[in-house]
Amino acid sequence: MRNLLFLLILLSLSGCLMSNQNVINNLPYDESGGVSYSDQYRPQFHFTPKENWMNDPNGMVYYQGEYHLFYQYHPESTVWGPMHWGHAISKDLVHWEQFPIALYPDELGTIFSGSAVVDWNNTSGLGTTENPPLIAIYTYHSHELENIGRNDFQTQAIAYSLDKGRTWEKYSQNPVLPNPGIRDFRDPKVSWHEESQKWIMVLAQADHIGFYSSTNLIDWKLESTFGKEWGVHAGVWECPDLIKMPIEGTSEFKYALIVSINPGGPNGGSATQYFVGDFDGKTFTLTDDFKEDVKQVIGKDGIVESGVWLDYGTDNYAGVTFSDVPKNDGRVLFMAWMSNWQYANQVPTEAWRSAMTIPRSLKLDNSLSGLRITSQPVEELNKLVKNKQHHGNLTSEKKYELITASDSSKLYRLELDVVPLDANLIDLVFANQLGEKSILTIKVNEGVINFDRTHSGKVDFEQGFPSIQKALTTKNLLKYTLDIYVDHSSFEIFINNGKTVITSIVFPSIPYSNVSIEGNTIFNIDNLTISELKSIW
Repeated sequence: MRNLLFLLILLSLSGCLMSNQNVINNLPYDESGGVSYSDQYRPQFHFTPKENWMNDPNGMVYYQGEYHLFYQYHPESTVWGPMHWGHAISKDLVHWEQFPIALYPDELGTIFSGSAVVDWNNTSGLGTTENPPLIAIYTYHSHELENIGRNDFQTQAIAYSLDKGRTWEKYSQNPVLPNPGIRDFRDPKVSWHEESQKWIMVLAQADHIGFYSSTNLIDWKLESTFGKEWGVHAGVWECPDLIKMPIEGTSEFKYALIVSINPGGPNGGSATQYFVGDFDGKTFTLTDDFKEDVKQVIGKDGIVESGVWLDYGTDNYAGVTFSDVPKNDGRVLFMAWMSNWQYANQVPTEAWRSAMTIPRSLKLDNSLSGLRITSQPVEELNKLVKNKQHHGNLTSEKKYELITASDSSKLYRLELDVVPLDANLIDLVFANQLGEKSILTIKVNEGVINFDRTHSGKVDFEQGFPSIQKALTTKNLLKYTLDIYVDHSSFEIFINNGKTVITSIVFPSIPYSNVSIEGNTIFNIDNLTISELKSIW
């Protein structure tokens, strides 16, 4: 009897190990009840955790042929809770393999957002020049100190890896940056400033940004602050990023400072604003023309704030750029959390919550409004194309069917130029056979582009979700270039080469199988391309 019991225990353990191995190997579907990547609403070409809650991308860094994506992760629930750093790795920015949790909470607190760098010259002394350490810089959040009313419950700490990011050791003398008494003191983004030969940390401090410097990633000095008098302050500032960017078509550089805010977005909830200026190793200074776009003015009801937005959609938040992208690549690579704090905990997914945006290439370009960041999908996404259809130029007086149920794919990229001609109102309608639909509306004379998801599918889980998102563009344009990625539960819409971007999640009961375009009078469709996309799982 004891032998039989022992055998049963062994078989049980063996089954558990085999099940766990299936998860580790990132299998698309485990018929024994494990992870499914075919469940309703699961994105097919965006990174999602196998299960449970995810929010901000963290520690994004490139090292020895691999892109590392760490992220805020609660491994025991599908709603926000004690934060860990989850971990995924990709060789191409498209296909991701989920790895074991990188950083766990400890006696100093849970693990909030941060960044990672390659310490090439071993300035920290935590590795060698032959084997430089990967350094993660993150925020500790002490719920214990917060619960007793202390303001200094967030501090900055580091961890290091000597095996290409597979395992991490926390620095024994953490925290490396104590809190001076600021309640919201978090999300360090660190980069190397060549001119001053120092590491620079940008840190969100309530409603502004602190700039810190260090020679060794351990000892930090406050150099300056920025932002109290500029931009939008309707919510807490979070997840900053300072990026040196070339101005397209010139030999000049400027610095872009990206700052997420929650709430206070242009269409409700959380969003990401940015600033353009100069940085001398200590102080960030806005360019004169950019000041006009982010200044505060006194109105009849008080101070009126203005912001410049990276994305007008409601579902691009906490985005930052990859560190240590090779110089021969030269791109500024960006990813964000594809959700919104207004409803992130209520979205109608079951085993998992949240996805990341597709990776994007950011550029700094001159426009009619001055220097602006443009966002475009990375070229690596082209490897997902399994079928592409090119169409000639078309003229329509009313409605034209671009995709019908008989030839539709659940995953697709739609590229086209819309030439308004006499039309001043043009609708691009994505619909399914249940009558659910999402609508992109171009208001030519107003310089407005709306994305309407009020009837997009399941919208009743949070009162603010069924919304019409408004984006601004130039009035009376002669042509609108649209590049749209459609996944099971998301739209990413890049307008006029990424000058205007709308990212929005949706939850249709069944996929949108019909796409049509309709104007209030004659218009042209040029360069229409429809690409069917493959799943990354």
